[in-house]
Amino acid sequence: MGIIAGASRGAAAGVLATAAMDLLWYRRYRDGGGEASFTRWELSTDAHDFGADAPAPARVGKRIADAVGIDLDDSLVAPTNNVVHWMTGVGWGMVAGIAASVLPAPTLGVGVGTGATAWGTSYAVLGRLGIYKAITEYDEATLWKDLSAHLVFGLTLGVALGAAKVLRRR
Repeated sequence: MGIIAGASRGAAAGVLATAAMDLLWYRRYRDGGGEASFTRWELSTDAHDFGADAPAPARVGKRIADAVGIDLDDSLVAPTNNVVHWMTGVGWGMVAGIAASVLPAPTLGVGVGTGATAWGTSYAVLGRLGIYKAITEYDEATLWKDLSAHLVFGLTLGVALGAAKVLRRR
């Protein structure tokens, strides 16, 4: 399989994996007493601007927009959050799809490894940018909740890539 085909399959798998991770986060939200529908929860944020209370993807999107000279109005915090969040999931899916196309490793291992790498990278990069605190400043429960969500992402990614491989052989 070529790299372009692998990236394409990975992008599709990234969509599924991001949805699976979000469903886990939504279940946790509901278990904690949240009442919003999945759609409302997924597409909104309580943040009213791109400040410290905004979700990390929104703040990353604002940084990127600022870097290229685009002024994002505070009314765009929720859509910015969603675009960056989903593009990140698709992007990591593409990385996994390419890796699965060139490595002899099982797709499940590639997926789970990608999920764990995405988790670690987010703390390394976003910590350096001041969007996250240093990883050492988070308690174990918070880190585990986040890591486990990324492992669900990775597991789903690996299963989707494996299914694509099986379907391709038919």
